[in-house]
Amino acid sequence: MIRTAATLAAFGLLATPALAQDFEAPLKARQGMFNILSINLGIIGDMAKGETDYDADAAQAAADSIVGVSMVNPAPLFPEGSDNAAIEGTRALPAIWEDLDDVVSKWNALGDAATNLQEVAATGQEALGPALGQVGNACKACHDEYRASDN
Repeated sequence: MIRTAATLAAFGLLATPALAQDFEAPLKARQGMFNILSINLGIIGDMAKGETDYDADAAQAAADSIVGVSMVNPAPLFPEGSDNAAIEGTRALPAIWEDLDDVVSKWNALGDAATNLQEVAATGQEALGPALGQVGNACKACHDEYRASDN
C-alpha cells in the first residue's frame, strides 16, 4: 500500500506540462532502466530455457537487479511531452499521460512480479519459468497500451 501511494504521488508529478524541456537525459535514463531489465531478464530466461546452465547466484543477482529497477521512481524519467509523437528516439506513446492511474497500476504489477521472481530465483531452474512468465506478463500489459511497436 505504501509503495502504491508513493508511486501514485511520483506519477502525479508527470501531469505538469513540459515547457521547452530538454528530454535527452530522462530519455537516456529510462531507456537505460529498460535495458537493465532486458539484460537481467535475458540472464534468467536463458537459464529457464536451459540455454545456459542454471546458476543460483547469478539467477538471484539478476532477480535482485530486476527488483531494484522496479523500485526506481519513474516520474523523472517520463516527463510529459517525452512521447514518440513529440520527440524522436522513443516508443513511449502519448497515452501514458492520459491514464496515469493505469500506468501506475501496471508499474506496481511489475514490482510485485519481480518480487515473486526474486523469492524463487535461487531455488532451482524449475521455478524460474513460471515466475519469469509473471514478469513478462506485467511488461506486456504496459507495452501493449503504452509503447509503440518496433515497426
